[in-house]
Amino acid sequence: MSQSRNDVENNVSPQLVADTAPLGKPAWRDAFRVYLEPASLRMFALGFSAGLPLLLVFGTLSFWLREAGVNRATIGFISWVALTYAFKWCWAPLVDRLPIPLLTRLLGRRRSWLIVAQIGVMIGLVGMAFSDPKVSVSGIVWFALMVAFFSATQDIALDAYRIESGNKEQQSALSATYQMGYRIAMIWAGAGVLWIAARAEVANPRNYDVNAWKVAYLVMAASMIVGLATVLFSKEPAPQAFAPAKTLLDWLRAALIEPFADFFTRYKWHAALILALIATYRISDIVMGIMANPFYVDMGYTKDEVAAISKLYGVVMTLVGAFIGGVLSIKIGMMRTLMLGAILSAASNLLFAWLTTRGHDVQALTIVISIDNLSSGIASTAFIAYMSSLTNISYSATQYALLSSMMLLFPKFIAGYSGVAVNAVGYPSFFIGTALLGVPVLILIWIASRQLK
Repeated sequence: MSQSRNDVENNVSPQLVADTAPLGKPAWRDAFRVYLEPASLRMFALGFSAGLPLLLVFGTLSFWLREAGVNRATIGFISWVALTYAFKWCWAPLVDRLPIPLLTRLLGRRRSWLIVAQIGVMIGLVGMAFSDPKVSVSGIVWFALMVAFFSATQDIALDAYRIESGNKEQQSALSATYQMGYRIAMIWAGAGVLWIAARAEVANPRNYDVNAWKVAYLVMAASMIVGLATVLFSKEPAPQAFAPAKTLLDWLRAALIEPFADFFTRYKWHAALILALIATYRISDIVMGIMANPFYVDMGYTKDEVAAISKLYGVVMTLVGAFIGGVLSIKIGMMRTLMLGAILSAASNLLFAWLTTRGHDVQALTIVISIDNLSSGIASTAFIAYMSSLTNISYSATQYALLSSMMLLFPKFIAGYSGVAVNAVGYPSFFIGTALLGVPVLILIWIASRQLK
């Protein structure tokens, strides 16, 4: 939180997150040791559960669709399924306040919602497994929407769980370990799916085999058991005390209005600047990302090549970046790390434009993936810590859902037209254009940093 509970009690006026490390900077050894604390290890495991569904309805799905012969423009529009994540703030107040009969009494508010969401994800993935986009696209889209909805619900509860599991100083480490677990899940949901599908194929590896994808997605559904087990063996954070609601109107006011009113009251006109920065920070990555897998298919890379380089080695590089981002946030401050991540993320898209000139070049792909994913890891960790620091712990689920929804809404809407853009101008110009989208982000970070002076 940019304003901790002690700050509120002492009437400290709200401001943007300080662009400095705390007084009395910790030694490097202490900065690294925080990753081994129990709360950090739990977030590592829960991050796996959160990271598994996203690629299965966004990135990996686009590879499947393109291999099935679906047009790039259609793939781009189908990516709007992921807009579900951008509207999770609509039901976040319910996740924040509404108890689930029996389950909440047994597990607590956060863990009960996590269990329900994870079961919903599993059912949706099974439905996707038994769909064939070559026969009908609509069936797989509906099940993908189901996965996205319950995955977004899991994110709401899990973000609140993470924020309530540590103080402001611990949030960088918690977000870093969360990102590490998240990225390992993305290895499994990216490289794992492609590797399993490649092994399950009975025909030519370059031909489409729906049964191979069925096997792969069923394995992914079973992998959500990791999340279920982690929730069952984790502790519920100390519940926040809420004033009892006398009427339904009182409950709606407390659940729906107060979390948003609190945010705008604390940050006043700064709220517009914060939301503008959050709404655009990941735009370069998100708009480019939906066309990455179709690009690999069109360039002739096989499932095994993409799995090994982009989905396995690449995610390892993201883990390295996430680790570096967490340490840098502690040592030099979140705003400086945000700026570094934004510069690297936008610039790395230019390397994809260069990659289009190389043909089927595995070594060049490895170089590009290394730099791009390292940049993404640094940016993601700093950005999650930044958004976490902006929330009031009394409304952690709703406020974080608002911020993370703002992060996705505009970029994912624009990404829906990415296939149309590629069809119109080709891959090189498209990648250059996505890099230029990052320039306004740098300006917003600079303005936000200046407000501290």
